[in-house]
Amino acid sequence: MFQLSRRSAAMLMAASAFSLGASAQGDEPIRLGFLTIKSGALAAGGKQMEDGLRLFLKERNNTIAGRKVELFVADTGGQPAVTKTKAQELVEKNKVDVIIGPLAAFEALAVDDYIRKVQIPVISPSAAAEDLTQRKPNPWFVRAVGTSAQPNHPLGEYAARDLKYKRIAIVADDFAFGHEIAAGFQRTFEENGGKVVQKLWSPLNVADYGSYISQIDPKVDAVFAAFAGSNGVKFLKQYNEYGLKGKIPVLGAMTTVDEGVLKMMGDEALNIVSSGWYSAGVQNASNRHFVDAMRKEYKDDPGYYSIGAYGAALMLEEAAKAVKGKVEDRQALMDALRKVELTNDPRGTLKLDALGNPVMDVYIRKVERKDGKLVNTVIKTYPDVSQFWHYDRKEFLANPVYSRDWPPAKNLEK
Repeated sequence: MFQLSRRSAAMLMAASAFSLGASAQGDEPIRLGFLTIKSGALAAGGKQMEDGLRLFLKERNNTIAGRKVELFVADTGGQPAVTKTKAQELVEKNKVDVIIGPLAAFEALAVDDYIRKVQIPVISPSAAAEDLTQRKPNPWFVRAVGTSAQPNHPLGEYAARDLKYKRIAIVADDFAFGHEIAAGFQRTFEENGGKVVQKLWSPLNVADYGSYISQIDPKVDAVFAAFAGSNGVKFLKQYNEYGLKGKIPVLGAMTTVDEGVLKMMGDEALNIVSSGWYSAGVQNASNRHFVDAMRKEYKDDPGYYSIGAYGAALMLEEAAKAVKGKVEDRQALMDALRKVELTNDPRGTLKLDALGNPVMDVYIRKVERKDGKLVNTVIKTYPDVSQFWHYDRKEFLANPVYSRDWPPAKNLEK
């Protein structure tokens, strides 16, 4: 009897210890790092990213996979060196389990080596640098958004085939994102019979676009404008002031007329055709919920940056559920992130390719005015677009990464 009681007591103590351990683990929050930008040309996008992430957490009472979430927000200022320092602080000081961010392509490239070294899972909500999921894939990095060129392959084809444009001038931000956007558009536009006859590169923090607009060849069929942050607002306003609005149509990259900046524009944005993996006008139940929630919480339509952060959080949630909340096991979490398939994303169904980049629908959009405000109306859908478009993956990766100089611009006119 005494021996049975002692065994029972031991079993009870073990069960109690297990219960206490499980409770302690359950009480410990998931430590989520978030790299964003709060100042400079890209600050508007940084705010929208944070809005999307905070909405997601609010909807779930700050809980993912049964565990509370502690959010650590770091402002990079849009500076690569600062981005690396802030990433180090999140990992080494705040002891985060996973990072969502950063915003810009050049920031992601700046922290690439550090991410590999410390082996911290990173979900990109915005940074679209091509090679991070192409020739130099990072095993600790996945995207919630596409590469820079991914939505612009369809737009180049659409401009040549559907709009019948023959000669186009490109005006783009002079940094990696702008280079890669322009290159993807140029490649498919020219493969479908068009010619890019001008490329004008403007600094990211340029104050005046007048000198670039004045150089545009008046004989081109259209201008392709590839800008990030608030630069599209400034460019289109001055484009209108120079009297080109009604003379030469404008095509836009996704971020040029993103919902996040459309609210700052007027009639100068009307009828601009762009492409992207999101529009507030996408018709599915998940997007209607997301748009309604963003309007209620922030009085604005969601766009590129807010859907990127919201989508990144959806990916984290699915992966955390797959590992039963044990996000401290970084390798298991990273493996789960790479296997994520979302059916509840506002953009539609989303899955990752073998290199950690989403395969998703790309929408051709046209700026219209509805109920007194500017919106991106979907006019055509290209389903299941990958970062490699219709190209053979092996052949695609054998070429240089998209840049200012590749593919070669063989039709430029002086």
